[in-house]
Amino acid sequence: MTSSKTCVIYNPASGRGWSAHRFAELRRAWAERATFWPTNAPGQAEELALRAAHSGFTLVAAAGGDGTVHEVANGLLRAERSDIVLAVIPTGSANDYAADLGLDRQWWQHEDPTIQPHAVDVGILRACGRRRYFISCMGLGFVGRVAQEACRIRWLKGLPLYGLAALRTFSSHYQQTPMTVHIDGAERTTPTLAFTLELGRLEGNFVLAPEAALDDGLFDYIHAGPLRRRDCVRLLPRILLGRGLPHDYPNLWLGRCRQVRLHAEAPLVVHADGEMFCVHTDDVHDLEIDLVPKALHVLGKIGERSMSMPR
Repeated sequence: MTSSKTCVIYNPASGRGWSAHRFAELRRAWAERATFWPTNAPGQAEELALRAAHSGFTLVAAAGGDGTVHEVANGLLRAERSDIVLAVIPTGSANDYAADLGLDRQWWQHEDPTIQPHAVDVGILRACGRRRYFISCMGLGFVGRVAQEACRIRWLKGLPLYGLAALRTFSSHYQQTPMTVHIDGAERTTPTLAFTLELGRLEGNFVLAPEAALDDGLFDYIHAGPLRRRDCVRLLPRILLGRGLPHDYPNLWLGRCRQVRLHAEAPLVVHADGEMFCVHTDDVHDLEIDLVPKALHVLGKIGERSMSMPR
């Protein structure tokens, strides 16, 4: 790496502000290798990544949580440069994507020949004339509300953060919206508690798709229909143990796909990689989601994914 080739885009507020010492270590370790660009506002990491791509950097590192990684990836994908590699330096309150890449939180401190560039899949989400890439997961309904609630909790991170957000949502926003979903052309109309598309295994620090792979050309989907609260309580231990959800549970549909079209009778709450794509007041009822195979190059251990989660 040289300073003319590597750019580190970092969020000083990541990890709820608890990661300052990691940034200091990173700057010392990569002082002669990289140029460092901090962010100071939501959305700025995306614009910095686009600028880095147009400035000739070939390695762009996102130092922060999944939100920072999401923004940097969107900037690089907008640049449409296939020679740029994304590096993920996990310092956030959620580090799902780093875990799916098999990266521990200090990987950048030592040489590891098993960490190599890999081409991975991304998803693209469209609604109301807007579009957004996601690299890990997207979710709506209950899981969209959980992501929204997590944004309001400022004193926790990691699994406790998303556990509390899920508990609050379970208590106050347990809603089932009539919805028509077309999955690779097959139609299902049913009251829907939640719908997710997973590129990786994790969503909000929970293992929802244990068999998912970032480079297999498919989404893993979970469509939770009219489940009762007691059904969710029964299924929770499987999620906490990393076993995923059963394929034969009533009103729960699992599978793999490349394309989804859906219409909801009530406004949708949707997250992309944990970042809000739309909320109830945006009045979004229709979504189009497509998989874009091997559209992004990232550093990782794709062939030997670790189940550990960086903290």
